[in-house]
Amino acid sequence: MAHGTVRGGISALKDKRVRHLPVRAKSPARESFGGKALGRGDRFLGVDVGSVTTKIALTDGDGQIVYEDYIRNEGGPISAMLEGFKRLADGGWTEGVRYVGTTGSGRLLAKVIIGADVVKNEISSHAKAASFLFPDIGTLIDIGGQDSKIVFFKDGYPVGFNMNTVCAAGTGSFLDHQAARLGIPIEEFGEWALRSKSPARIAGRCGVFAESDLIHKQQMGYRKEDLIAGLCAALAANYVTNVARGQKIRPRVVFQGGVAANVGIRKALEDKLGLPITVPPHFKVMGAWGAALLARERFLEDPSRPTAFRGVSRIAFSSARSRGFECSDCANSCEIQEIIVEDRVVARWGSKCGKWEDLGRRSPAALDEAGACR
Repeated sequence: MAHGTVRGGISALKDKRVRHLPVRAKSPARESFGGKALGRGDRFLGVDVGSVTTKIALTDGDGQIVYEDYIRNEGGPISAMLEGFKRLADGGWTEGVRYVGTTGSGRLLAKVIIGADVVKNEISSHAKAASFLFPDIGTLIDIGGQDSKIVFFKDGYPVGFNMNTVCAAGTGSFLDHQAARLGIPIEEFGEWALRSKSPARIAGRCGVFAESDLIHKQQMGYRKEDLIAGLCAALAANYVTNVARGQKIRPRVVFQGGVAANVGIRKALEDKLGLPITVPPHFKVMGAWGAALLARERFLEDPSRPTAFRGVSRIAFSSARSRGFECSDCANSCEIQEIIVEDRVVARWGSKCGKWEDLGRRSPAALDEAGACR
């Protein structure tokens, strides 16, 4: 097996925790703060809250991953985060966290629940981790639960990106749905595609058309492996057309995100691009790793600034929830969402006039709860 690639499909997703993985990026020169070198006991934490999963990455002082976790948001992102921190605490990873970064579509939610020092979008975080691990990167392919991204690099620095717009064909949730419909565990989906000798032609320009075509050809008696291989090829073509959008794909091509575990999609992309694709050893948590690396950078800029992090143990054993209400004070009828940590409102979103930014103001939802408790 070539260095820096992953074989064997999506089975790695079954492992909830991976510690001290043997493949390591080249360590940078040891940096220091206040005359003291960053040591192995110094930690930096990244949390990536996505639409389908929550990822956690903990690094040492050199930026190398010492712990990672991948949790499905089945009970919602708040419960997934709390579960992740319980696992951190159970594993003994409670001390030495200097700074924390959050990313993903739920990065602001994560910030107020755990107390983050750095909040970055997914493009910045994924690009940071990829270029840290592969300085020669030319193109980054990232396919997650409900979106797809491509980032273009020059001399190791990101210079442009595209994202999918409306169509979610080829994303993790779409593939999960198709695997369930075909009666195949998602962990085996890619391996089935590799068995095909005659892939079916599937319309891949839209998720609805792809599923319709798949059902039609299934009813015509096509073999499952041929249907799956055809679907992988169609989704790879969809990605190149609708996400890359004619931009030049330069090597090295790095493929990360949960879908990178699917060897069928990876082979279809390699065939479509005519280039080898590298899947990094931590492909599931690259966004979280990037957030941790960005937190490390921020810490080194000003080590005297105290962290906002609430602490692993405190988060692991605290309560957090959301509560919503509609403000009827004006014609805007704003839908307000409150985030409550340890029975205290720590954030509100959705107010157009700014009135509800005053966290000391009691909301109708709070008054209703207080009345119900009498």
